[in-house]
Amino acid sequence: MSENASKSPFEELTLSGLATVVWNRRKVVYQVTLLFVVLGVVVALVSPKRFSATSTFIPQVGESPSSQGALGGLASLAGFNLSGVSGSSDVPPALYPKIALSVSFQKALLNAKIHVDALDSAITYQEYYDEIYSPGVMESVKDYTVGLPGKLVKALKGEPKEVIVQEITGIVRVSQEEYSHFKRLNSQLKVLPNEKDGIVTVHFEMPEPLMAAEMTKFSVDLLQEEVIQFKIKNAKEQLRFTEERFSERKKEFEDAQMKLANFKDRNQNLNSAYALSQLQQLEANYNFYFDVYTELAKQVEQAKLQVAKDTQVFSILQPVTLPIEKSNIRGSFVLIIFTMMGFSFSIVYILVSEYFKRLKLQSQ
Repeated sequence: MSENASKSPFEELTLSGLATVVWNRRKVVYQVTLLFVVLGVVVALVSPKRFSATSTFIPQVGESPSSQGALGGLASLAGFNLSGVSGSSDVPPALYPKIALSVSFQKALLNAKIHVDALDSAITYQEYYDEIYSPGVMESVKDYTVGLPGKLVKALKGEPKEVIVQEITGIVRVSQEEYSHFKRLNSQLKVLPNEKDGIVTVHFEMPEPLMAAEMTKFSVDLLQEEVIQFKIKNAKEQLRFTEERFSERKKEFEDAQMKLANFKDRNQNLNSAYALSQLQQLEANYNFYFDVYTELAKQVEQAKLQVAKDTQVFSILQPVTLPIEKSNIRGSFVLIIFTMMGFSFSIVYILVSEYFKRLKLQSQ
């Protein structure tokens, strides 16, 4: 009796014996698998549609020797040399996802214009999710299960009060509503840099194909604009400063030129030493401002060339196209997964129940 009790209930069964156990209870396999198939059909039907649009581009980091030589030749014709001018640092593709996660970038995405099938005019991304979008059954279930702890904590703490504060330079305020939009944007927008090939791929997922394509195009354009502005910031600041000084010196040069012209008109025949001294002084003053004016004019052109040189160029490899198929899991694939889950669960259920049944008989 003790020897039999020490044996496992399935110890004497072979693989064919286990198969026989399952076959004898095949009706359970059919029922459980059919139940999971029905669940799979329901999940496939109620799952919200999502479409993902894609665009790929190459940021031209740095400048090639040929372009630098052409620029140097153009600069030499203008009368100055660019060898001493250092441009701003390049933005590597690995930093592009960080830029896409910045608050200023995501705030701009909230104001992106999109077209909804049910509307005649375009609305912003934020308006769509605040006023039009209604979550599907699966999203509602997920929101009330996975997000339930957060809702309970929020209910205990109460709604955050609106705080009016003075605007502070360098500090960006984010409202609770904007923060909820940011969390959705982080799941919809994917910026994937390929450091080996030097390419950047942008994906954006939305409930409708046109909306996905528009948000992808807006994200790519905004990302490229942010990179360009970051890269040429120093060069543009130098250009602005040089142009201001140039405008000041231009007025001084024109005043000196006018004074010299007026003096010559009033003194056609210079006989006195005092008049000659005044003429020499006016000419020296004119030559001084002329030299300053000419040098600043060269520096303005040099600064403009530097801005053009530092402006990063992007080559589009894959333009944004309107997605045709859904980006989420297909209904047929969902059905296959649930069928396999149902079949596996039924087998496990039969073996476990048979184990405890034999264990009970063995203990008697």
